[in-house]
Amino acid sequence: MSEARSGQPVRHDVSLLTADDVYLFNEGTHFHLYDRRGAHAGGREGAEGTHFAVWAPNAEAVSVLGDFNYWTPGRHPLRPGNSGVWEGFIPGVGKGSPYKYHVASRYHGFREEKADPFALRTEVPPQTASIVWDLEYEWSDRAWMEKRHAFNAQRAPISIYEVHLGSWMRVPEDGHRSLSYREIAPLLADHVQRLGFTHVEILPVMEHPFFGSWGYQTTSYFAPSARYGTPQDFMHLIDHLHQRGIGVILDWVPSHFPADGHGLAYFDGTHLYEHGDPRQGFHPDWSSYIFNYGRNEVRAFLISSALFWLEKYHADGLRVDAVASMLYLDYSREAGEWIPNEYGGRENLQAIEFLRRCNAEVFRRHPDVQTLAEESTAWPMVSRPAYVGGLGFGMKWDMGWMHDTLRYMRKDPVHRRFHHNDLTFRMLYAFNENFVLPLSHDEVVHGKGSLFGAMPGDEWQKFANLRLLYGLMYAHPGKKLLFMGGEFGQRGEWNHDGSMEWHLLGDPRHEGILRWVSQLNRLHREEPALHALDFSPAGFEWIDGSDSDQSALSFLRKGEEGDPPILAVFNFTPAPRRPYRVGVPRGGFWREIANSDAECFGGSGMGNMGGMAADESPTHGRPFSLLLTLPPLAGVFFRVEG
Repeated sequence: MSEARSGQPVRHDVSLLTADDVYLFNEGTHFHLYDRRGAHAGGREGAEGTHFAVWAPNAEAVSVLGDFNYWTPGRHPLRPGNSGVWEGFIPGVGKGSPYKYHVASRYHGFREEKADPFALRTEVPPQTASIVWDLEYEWSDRAWMEKRHAFNAQRAPISIYEVHLGSWMRVPEDGHRSLSYREIAPLLADHVQRLGFTHVEILPVMEHPFFGSWGYQTTSYFAPSARYGTPQDFMHLIDHLHQRGIGVILDWVPSHFPADGHGLAYFDGTHLYEHGDPRQGFHPDWSSYIFNYGRNEVRAFLISSALFWLEKYHADGLRVDAVASMLYLDYSREAGEWIPNEYGGRENLQAIEFLRRCNAEVFRRHPDVQTLAEESTAWPMVSRPAYVGGLGFGMKWDMGWMHDTLRYMRKDPVHRRFHHNDLTFRMLYAFNENFVLPLSHDEVVHGKGSLFGAMPGDEWQKFANLRLLYGLMYAHPGKKLLFMGGEFGQRGEWNHDGSMEWHLLGDPRHEGILRWVSQLNRLHREEPALHALDFSPAGFEWIDGSDSDQSALSFLRKGEEGDPPILAVFNFTPAPRRPYRVGVPRGGFWREIANSDAECFGGSGMGNMGGMAADESPTHGRPFSLLLTLPPLAGVFFRVEG
């Protein structure tokens, strides 16, 4: 580590800030702030050292603390600028030096040691200092980057494996520690490739002091968690996944931030990043602060963060957390606890404008990536462009499908006939947005148990119901997302302090779940009818959605002209249905291409002998029909040939 002598003065004759930087920052349109803020090591007129710049407009003094000055306030003071940015160059301070800013406010006698909001690296929690670092890295993913527009397109097959890096796999012989970025890279790539997922979505990797927040209480919007390695180590993970043909989506949290003293909260003794009025600036659910989206500099900070992960880390997309909490001024608030907007409504107009601008800037600079909204209400046009009144996201999580379907699947099959609407209601709105169908981490925590544990019946029925659930998800229009552990039927609720229950793969029944997910991903990729028109009504056609008496569903998935349609039929009871006649639009041989009840997946082996020819018996308003065997608690897929 390079250190300055404790008495060496700060140089104020050099600056990274131009007049344009100041103007654009104050205007809220400087979206590469990470190039002009934070700590940047390098030479200045023959002197090696680091330039520091931090925004603290209401401070009366700001100085840099570190090992180089024995963490002594005032020894290395920064100089204030017209834009409220304090800066200075400290000779002798180089890469690897830990540091903080000592901020003395003009108000209330506030004094605090703050981490750098633009730090590229942090100490390993619970330590909270920033570290002078660079982002030099030799990428080897050129082939992926040149073609990723095709992999991230709305008509592409997209199935996402959601991962929490700290609990995916641990090392029991080494204190049960989490894997590092470099250790997890080949293991995760092997697993995802075996299963056939197209993308990995990583729960927030941006540094967070509380491990139990899973990353959703972010303090460093430009630094990956040091728990698993250096920034270059995280780049290696993404690089390795890209080289293996796997896209990477990062969870990003612009909705709120924690109140930790070293973080953004009350940064210069005033409500700088957060809204000053607690009715707008404090989140009652999470005891965290809400960004002031009406402040130009805050919008520039957040949009710079979004672009940073796309540009510096080659991320293929951002999943934006808790969008609903941003859109509504009365979110989780009672009457009198919120302030209406200027028109008297509950909509957060400033947050809406921020989201639109952020999405516009992302897609303008990187049209080959995706943004995905976790938005849990019926807010219209979340995934429609801003120029038609939308929020501009590329896709939106379909939380309604997740809740309705799981509510249905949790019921004993004998009662399902009375709740058939839970399965069919989604198709009334399925194409209002570009939907992703999630079975996410939120469904396997806080006492909900695992997906496997939520399934009713005896052991055999639990496995069959879980395979049935996955078959239904992959048959429905929309992109797919499955949280880790679900792919093999983890039995226990997710524990972020533990590891996935990998030992279960020694049980053929759990291995069968894994094979079924792999088969579904293969079909999703190889059959255009199962992905090309995910967001278009032309891609879906009911055969019979009203057979509640037998708790059965049948529908067609369709692709572009010339793509063979796929027939999907589901039996949600443990009683086989045979014969079961289903109408189809054309004659020919309908091959059974997937059956969740096949023995190789742990089922009973009941099926349709590889398929059958349609006969000219008009049914369900179609000129032809198939006389099928529907296995118990199973889904079957057919593709017409000829």
